Amino acid sequence: MLPSALPDLPDLAHTRTSPVQWLATATAMAGVVALAGFVTPGPATASQPGGKPATVAAPDTAAAVFPLKCGGVGSVVTRKATGDLDGDGRPEAVAVVRCDAGMGTPPSGVYVVTQPLTEGGAPRVVATLVAPGSEQTVGALAVHDGAVTATLLGYSSPEVPRWKPDVREKAKWRWQGGKFVRSVPSRAQARAV
Repeated sequence: MLPSALPDLPDLAHTRTSPVQWLATATAMAGVVALAGFVTPGPATASQPGGKPATVAAPDTAAAVFPLKCGGVGSVVTRKATGDLDGDGRPEAVAVVRCDAGMGTPPSGVYVVTQPLTEGGAPRVVATLVAPGSEQTVGALAVHDGAVTATLLGYSSPEVPRWKPDVREKAKWRWQGGKFVRSVPSRAQARAV
């Protein structure tokens, strides 16, 4: 038999474990796990290429200033929908806005609202899809796959009471070539209600 290259080591007492040592180790680990449950990191701020945040909230339509002339009654947002309309990864808002008249059916305007230019600024109205001067109201509004769709209610003649629109029309807008282009969705034509 060949002699060992390592010298004999003395018998060290701390190299043997006892049940008390195992209990102490288990208690310490339980304390670390419990403490980790109370200490949590802040919310994740993952970003996409180009430094854009992964999720961005849609603009607040209540804070936007709409180009309506309502006198002293002010305006009200009656419908809104959100989605990415221009493909930049950030949502825009589409708002149906009318004067806040106490009675009657004032015409609606349909506006596209985007983020403020500066932090803390007001959201910006960047497009008018339906001007209030068209004397229409909006019965439905949606944003789907980057397109805005709406059901527009109007009047066949000036004799039709403003509270009872008799023409229903579907409209669709899509961002193309730096502007919103209006089309009529397939199978939809202006028709009497």
